Amino acid sequence: MEEELTQEEIAWAISAAYDSLKIVNDIKSKEEKTEEDKDSLSRNEQHIRIMMAKDWFVDALTEEQRKELKEI
Repeated sequence: MEEELTQEEIAWAISAAYDSLKIVNDIKSKEEKTEEDKDSLSRNEQHIRIMMAKDWFVDALTEEQRKELKEI
């Protein structure tokens, strides 16, 4: 059973996913990646995958947001 979330909680979750997306894109743009970068990249990609597996999250996204976050 999916939990009931407020619009504020859903907006926060989307914002957090976009924070992860920014980190992913920033790290991917680096030519040299440290071990810390690689760990952060993995964690943030996993965060986006977890969120994209939640129906309430995907249902709250615009088509453009779905496309951007699905590319991870």
